Amino acid sequence: MTKRAHRVYTDEFKEQVVQLYLNGKPRIDIVREYDLTPSALGRWINQSRTTGLFKAEDNLSDEARELRDLRKQVRQLEMENDILKQATLIIGRK
Repeated sequence: MTKRAHRVYTDEFKEQVVQLYLNGKPRIDIVREYDLTPSALGRWINQSRTTGLFKAEDNLSDEARELRDLRKQVRQLEMENDILKQATLIIGRK
């Protein structure tokens, strides 16, 4: 089994494919006709149903968005803490 190359699809293309599905075309036919993975089509259908948007960023729940922001803040604080520790060591040597 060969690995597929990463492909990028426009939001317009994704919307058209989702509309085909919503209009009754079977998933398997869409997957074959447009050479898609079943998981990609399923993800696009779910994203269209929940928010109507196809970017992962736009489909995050409030909790997931908050968790992402908190993790970013923790990384920033750890980095600042490391800098302060290094500064303390440097000043302590003088």
